[in-house]
Amino acid sequence: MIRKADHFPIDPLNDLPRLDSGLGRGSFVCQAAYDEALGAWRESIQVDAILLPRKGAGKDDLATVRLELLAAVGAQAKVLPFDMTVRDETLPYEDRVALWHDEIADAWQRTLAEVDLSGPVALLVWGDPGLYDSTLRIADRLSPKPKIRVVPGITALQALTAAHTIPFNTIDGSVCVTTGQQLRKKGLPRDVETVFVMLDGKCSFMTLDAPDLLIWWGAFLGMP
Repeated sequence: MIRKADHFPIDPLNDLPRLDSGLGRGSFVCQAAYDEALGAWRESIQVDAILLPRKGAGKDDLATVRLELLAAVGAQAKVLPFDMTVRDETLPYEDRVALWHDEIADAWQRTLAEVDLSGPVALLVWGDPGLYDSTLRIADRLSPKPKIRVVPGITALQALTAAHTIPFNTIDGSVCVTTGQQLRKKGLPRDVETVFVMLDGKCSFMTLDAPDLLIWWGAFLGMP
């Protein structure tokens, strides 16, 4: 999250609580988000099967946490792993994403076709599947189109502001949610007090030439 310094009423270097790796306020907030996720997942596991994405060697951390959460809530559903495809970086951005979505939808259908199912199927999604996430768009590619139900949990935006114990917005201030790619291409949006930047593994805020900015950063928020 990015905000101009003159919109923040306290000194963030001295007045905000520090977040340590051990016990403390930050740990409490993350545990609360984790407990909220568990509650949502308890409801979502009343299904026949659960699709589990695998991203390849060295990238199994999220799959492992998903399995731990399923074990914690006593899930009895069949776990159906499928391999995530890799985007073709040689294609224009929108083309590569569209092709990638098609390939993931095909992987879901192939995986589900291999088992005999009589009930609903779940996919465990981090954050909010309606906010800079492609799950719902991919599901719309399935044939026949499934009836979809979303069980809400904690979004990355909520987890970030909770972890840093800061308000989501300034008083009567506007908020913009954008991506790292847009930040690199267009810079900070104008006439906005607070900017949330998502999908930014490249840390695009480092390209900004504005010394009066306050930046709150987080990754794997709400994880156990």
